[in-house]
Amino acid sequence: MQTYRVILADDHVLFRQGIKRLLGDMKGIEVIAEAGDGLELLSLLRKVRPQMVILDISMPRLRGLEAAKEIKTSFPQVKILVLSMHKNTEYFYTALSSGAEGYLLKEDADRELYTAIEKIRKGKRYVSPILMEELSRDIIELRGGHRKLPSEDLSVREKEVLKLVAEGKTSPEIAELLYISVRTVQNHRANIMRKLNLKNTTDLLRYAYRRGYTSLLN
Repeated sequence: MQTYRVILADDHVLFRQGIKRLLGDMKGIEVIAEAGDGLELLSLLRKVRPQMVILDISMPRLRGLEAAKEIKTSFPQVKILVLSMHKNTEYFYTALSSGAEGYLLKEDADRELYTAIEKIRKGKRYVSPILMEELSRDIIELRGGHRKLPSEDLSVREKEVLKLVAEGKTSPEIAELLYISVRTVQNHRANIMRKLNLKNTTDLLRYAYRRGYTSLLN
């Protein structure tokens, strides 16, 4: 099996060493570099080519989610697993909108790290079980009619675009899958935001998950 190359980024050295030890026990995974802040991480990415970055959500100089956005812009093929102490679902949606494929609570790292990496490696999303419970309750409440979502008046094509956005596809990837131009994809996204009165990509992802356009359980 080919070695899966990983960069670790966390400003807490002891925690980073603990994660490195966990990864060292996993067959086929190699930590090729470490960073203590977001800027150091971006500098490393220009020198080495990992398949995944595992990064802390709160780092000095350049915060984890800002670094994630930069990574997806400059190195779109690199997968991102965010490490966080925050159980608030808003942090999860913000992480997804920044380009992360997974959201792992630090308290779950010793039990769930391998599962998280394997799911992302196979092209799926990952979220810690504790947070998954919160997200599931949120969705059940909405579908039970206890809270309201914007009324939906989307075309078939707009629904296709929304589903692909929720699955983590970029505009160029969506364009290729639907045989349309990137500009057309961007226009569809703008129309979706306008029709649903959504302000940003975080709102868009939250809406898509709550409406069931994609599932974190797949």
